Amino acid sequence: MTRRLLVWRRLGLRTRLTLLYGGLFFVAGSVLLWFTHLLTARALNQRFVVAVDKVTDGVRPTPAVSGTALPGSRLPADTLPGGLLGTDVVARRVRTDVEQGAAEVLDEVLRSSLIVMILVGVVAVVLGYLVADRALRPLDRVTETAQRLSESTLHERIALRGPQDEVKRLADTFDAMLDRLHRVFDAQRRFIANASHELRTPLAVNRTVLEVSLEEPAASEDLKALARALLGATARYERLIDGLLMLAQSEQEITTRRPVDLRQVVRTAMEQIGPQPRRGKVTVHEDLCPAVAHGDPLFLERCLVNLLENAVKYNVRDGEVWVRLREDDAGACLTVENTGPPVPPYEVADLFEPFRRHGGDRIRSARGAGLGLSIVRAIAVAHGGTADARARPEGGLVVTVRLPR
Repeated sequence: MTRRLLVWRRLGLRTRLTLLYGGLFFVAGSVLLWFTHLLTARALNQRFVVAVDKVTDGVRPTPAVSGTALPGSRLPADTLPGGLLGTDVVARRVRTDVEQGAAEVLDEVLRSSLIVMILVGVVAVVLGYLVADRALRPLDRVTETAQRLSESTLHERIALRGPQDEVKRLADTFDAMLDRLHRVFDAQRRFIANASHELRTPLAVNRTVLEVSLEEPAASEDLKALARALLGATARYERLIDGLLMLAQSEQEITTRRPVDLRQVVRTAMEQIGPQPRRGKVTVHEDLCPAVAHGDPLFLERCLVNLLENAVKYNVRDGEVWVRLREDDAGACLTVENTGPPVPPYEVADLFEPFRRHGGDRIRSARGAGLGLSIVRAIAVAHGGTADARARPEGGLVVTVRLPR
């Protein structure tokens, strides 16, 4: 029973409605055919069999001369017992002939009705499919519009025309929801643009003032020390703001999509963090195979830079980093593995949340804003991929990013 339900649910709504229409027609036709058969049999019995019984019951036996055939009879009278006409024998024969004829008529009517019902049933199934297709066509339009819509095409509407039925109300409700989403996304884009300008400008001014004060010959050592501390805090705030804006942008839809050579992107990202491994005595091992992904090159480069920065930053002295790039039928697979302090397995999933660091550290912002892996996952998801991590038994992490072709 469960298997039948699964098979039924796998069928499309159009097919299920067609089968339902056809099944109901055949059930109704079978009931109608059964009642017609009963009524026809009853009518034949009342009109012919009972009438023959009444006629034969009114016939009286007539004497006949032996050896003489009666008028209208093929049998000689001497073949009948007592030389009398056997009216009961004639009545039985007539009744038998009438009943046999009635049965043949019922069989013929039943066969003809079955053939007609099957032919009409096939036509009904075809018409049911056409009616279901016609009824579900507005829903197909709603589905196609929903599949086509994205953040950059939220201005499109279904604009379904027709009577105010259930499908029209559904389309109108969907259009109203798109209006609300369009307003929300426009407000979000404006907020990101305004925040990018309003937050970076005062920090840039502060950094310029502090740098100028450090170059001032008349400045005291205490003032220079304070300027250096403020300059470091300003740099941390700039990294935090850049990370937040990048996270907000990477969580949106990717509008630029083109083939990107990931091996070249990885090498470009490694050049950006090139001096850090040598200063920190961290050795980076490369194992890069040709791999191509479709997406925004700048976002993908930012994703790889964050991965490598985290692998180097949260490492141990004389540590190692392994960067592997592969491509299979599912797409590109990038793995960044690093040595480092042990990470409990139950804390690995929290590292992808914003402002989360190993051990729940939220204070040491000098090492980062706690947005690196969050940006990595947001960019991977925006490209239709995934980003996962697991803890190494020896210490450190293994982060895997998969991107579709």
